[in-house]
Amino acid sequence: MSASAKTSSSSANTGNIRIDPTGFVKLGAQLPTLANILAQAIAELGLSLSEKQQRTLLLYLDQLLLWNKAYNLTAITDPEEALIKHVIDCLSIIMHLPAGSLLDIGTGAGLPAVIIAICQPERQCTALDSNQKKIRFIKQISSELSLGNMQPIASRIEAHEASYDVVTSRAFASLIDFVEVAQPRLVDGGYLCAMKGKAPSDEELQALDSDWHIKTIKLSVPRLHDSRHLIQMSVKTSK
Repeated sequence: MSASAKTSSSSANTGNIRIDPTGFVKLGAQLPTLANILAQAIAELGLSLSEKQQRTLLLYLDQLLLWNKAYNLTAITDPEEALIKHVIDCLSIIMHLPAGSLLDIGTGAGLPAVIIAICQPERQCTALDSNQKKIRFIKQISSELSLGNMQPIASRIEAHEASYDVVTSRAFASLIDFVEVAQPRLVDGGYLCAMKGKAPSDEELQALDSDWHIKTIKLSVPRLHDSRHLIQMSVKTSK
């Protein structure tokens, strides 16, 4: 999957960090601007990511755009828009994720699974999707980016049997459907974390089993004006 790119001995000056342009194919001349936007967003979100991690996030974005047509990964083709709506959007949940092993259901191109794996190398991440082509992309990009904590699996969630401390989703339209398929994959004391646009309605929350602790976290995504929320759920423990 690797593509050749013109090498350069110079580095792209991004202000706080310097990103070596070697290996980038699609970002090209936009790399310094995108690296600057990313660095600013990371600072606004209160994250502490090394220059290597920031470069890896940009390499992921580069490969996402490079292989988009072949793998049908995203409808967004503009690099800056993809950086904001995919990478930075996923970065906004990092500080709110409980610790432990993580399963990302319906991961698509690896969002948020790959982003979490890059930012938290100590966390074991499993990216699950029934689309074989998209999982093939994640396998290739995980190898190229040396993400030893990433396990891509092509499967429907109903056929997956392992259990995890945290189960995430970004693509489920219905919170109720997500809870139904994700709960069996939780360890005792685990958390479901659903990325949503608008906050769930009272009707949606009331339709969930009353045994759930539900926390709605309003996210502030740098440079994104659309509404974003993280719905964090855990099973109530009986006294």
